[in-house]
Amino acid sequence: MPRRRRFLIAMMKHETNTFSPVVTDLQRFKSWGLYEDDAVVAAYRGTNHPTAAYIDLAEAMNAEIVSPVAAEAMPGGYVQKAAYDYLTGRILDTVRTKGPFDAILLDLHGAMVPEGMDEGGEGPLLAAIRKLAPKTPIGATFDMHGNMTREIMDNADVVLCYKHYPHIDMAAVGRTTADIIRRMILGEVKPVISWGQAGILAQTLRMGTADEPMKTAQAMTRKAEKQKGILAASVFGGFPMADIPDAGLSVVIVADGDRKKADKARVRILAYCREQKQEWIYNHENLPDAVRRAAGANDFPVILLDHADNVGSGGTSDSMMVIKEVLRQKLDGVAVATVYDPDAVKAMAAAGIGATITLDLGGKSDMPSIGRKAEPLRLTGKVKRLSDGEWIVRGPMYTGSKVTSGPTAVFETGGMQIVVTSLHHEPWDTGIFTHIGIDPQHCRYLLLKSRIHYRAGFEPIGRMTVTLDGIGVTTSDNRLLKFTKLKRPIYPLDK
Repeated sequence: MPRRRRFLIAMMKHETNTFSPVVTDLQRFKSWGLYEDDAVVAAYRGTNHPTAAYIDLAEAMNAEIVSPVAAEAMPGGYVQKAAYDYLTGRILDTVRTKGPFDAILLDLHGAMVPEGMDEGGEGPLLAAIRKLAPKTPIGATFDMHGNMTREIMDNADVVLCYKHYPHIDMAAVGRTTADIIRRMILGEVKPVISWGQAGILAQTLRMGTADEPMKTAQAMTRKAEKQKGILAASVFGGFPMADIPDAGLSVVIVADGDRKKADKARVRILAYCREQKQEWIYNHENLPDAVRRAAGANDFPVILLDHADNVGSGGTSDSMMVIKEVLRQKLDGVAVATVYDPDAVKAMAAAGIGATITLDLGGKSDMPSIGRKAEPLRLTGKVKRLSDGEWIVRGPMYTGSKVTSGPTAVFETGGMQIVVTSLHHEPWDTGIFTHIGIDPQHCRYLLLKSRIHYRAGFEPIGRMTVTLDGIGVTTSDNRLLKFTKLKRPIYPLDK
């Protein structure tokens, strides 16, 4: 009887904002989702994740699945060494003691930065795996905001990233990775990688794939993939809040044995990205003026983006500047998602639904990297609702995943309902409102601490979007950030 194939499948994902004070320890991974061994397949089968695509491939090929760990944490500051060592240790010990494997399939982010590892966390993991399994096909699917490095390219056979932001195509791209690895196992293809950096620190607000210039850049990758011999093409927007040498925009082409063809496609896409360099940079607007513009709207709901405090990029989610300005201008029918304040949730739970209380809401986090002290906002209002913060995502991003914002409460004050959470959570799915009794379609304004991911759940109901430039460690104002490790020169920091 032929030997049954064996696949190692693992996930390790974190987007590290090196300017963020948010602690990323192992508990932060456990709070969002850390599964081990048999629990991995049970948690991710049928979901919109690359890991789900890997499971599908293994089962279609009747391969044994060995999955030591699947871990993801909400973005935050540096990943603590103990957490990184634990996660990579689980993967490496499995390669070392339970191999050999016919394939190693990894669901990674590309912007993880552990303590003391300025080169990032994914490259060293891949290098260690390659040393243990020098001939095993290795495929890795990354987030579009990954910062690619030479170490990643030298130690993986297949590298590609999502083509949509918001990331509604995670499983689809995982299937592409899995299929190339399948064909590699069967001897049908011999992947080679071509990688190049654009020399641009593109800003996340300018990476939405419904907008230019990313719209055209991704169209170019799809066109490249239609060429004979090109297996996959990716534009990595990069993650600009990571002060590491290789942060920034890059292009990766995977070809079938023809490196010159891969190089040609890479050069063509990089040339377009460089031609559009000014379009990758966000232009700011005065906050009071932007709120006044929103106040003049006549079609609702209007989406207000507090992007400088975006949880999904490592924001503290407790900056109150934008909320304060919206209250000052007396906008009515506002729903806010979310303010991170576990103490406020406890106080509201103790007071009970219907109670009127005064809170020093938010503003619990100092942000030394941008020179800001914590600034809570004293508000008097009513406790409207309480929840355990758990629900299943039904929207197009993270579909089918169980998520939690921890014990959660709704605080009503001045025409505004504020969803206050005990765990950080970016509002990319309407469930953040509906699970606690707020129908976002019936609100006049939805104030979201998000950048682009909000589009997955809220764009279908929004009639207008206004970007509000507040304060936070996910700022798009490069003047507030001190880059000391980033490879220079790079646009726009260097003209």
